[in-house]
Amino acid sequence: MNKVLKLATALLLTGALLVGCSPKQEADKSALADSAETKTIVVGATPLPHSELLEFIKPQLEKEGITLEITEFTDYNTPNLALADGALDANFFQHVPYMEEFAAKNNLEIVSAGKVHVEPMGVYSKKIASADEIANGAKVAVPNDPTNEGRALLLLQSNGLIKLKDAAALDQTPKDIVENPKNLEFTELEAAQLPRVLDDVDFAVINTNYALEGGLNPVKDALFAEGEDSPYANIVTVRKGDEKRPEIVKLIEVLNSPEVKQFIEEKYEGSIIPAF
Repeated sequence: MNKVLKLATALLLTGALLVGCSPKQEADKSALADSAETKTIVVGATPLPHSELLEFIKPQLEKEGITLEITEFTDYNTPNLALADGALDANFFQHVPYMEEFAAKNNLEIVSAGKVHVEPMGVYSKKIASADEIANGAKVAVPNDPTNEGRALLLLQSNGLIKLKDAAALDQTPKDIVENPKNLEFTELEAAQLPRVLDDVDFAVINTNYALEGGLNPVKDALFAEGEDSPYANIVTVRKGDEKRPEIVKLIEVLNSPEVKQFIEEKYEGSIIPAF
């Protein structure tokens, strides 16, 4: 009787092992393993060109086992706060001087993970066709955030319209203008609003991403703009310590790929310049 029971038990165990090794279950295990290896990163970005570039690289990141979720912002303040709070893994909209100024002001530990492209800041108008037509007392709108305002004023200085107290400092405002031969009247506005006020001013100094959103072509429509040597490369920003996260390293690697460089050059036709 004991021999019969032992034989039955052995047969049951053998059957269980055979079922446990079935092809279907092995496939299920493999699928679960692959799912576990897939990583998701959430990146905040302004719509153009940042979100557009991120959308372009989504398929490539998927091949690398990374799911990219994009959260769009229409201002320059919220993305860094959301990053610091942990709502984002990274953001993509700013240059280093702006990031450093914002981080110092708000006591944030955020850093650049890598640069992607340069958006030359330009001067736009619906009322005049060239810088030579800028009249005495012309009304000009500039961004009101510290680094971009200083950058706008430096652009006007480089084209002979004003002279600043410091020839190169980025933290200057209209109060730092020491020479204003055309008596320009300055209005300081949030950067996103500038394309919408072109009917109300003689010209405005506008960041390229907002110019594109406003239907302006920086190459064709700008009266003048920064050159290709602009130091204000747009970067991917992360919390300090996350620069070496494998997903972030892969994100930068893909954003700096030959495919992205070709996409930038063909899509934006010189209004945006690869910085890698």
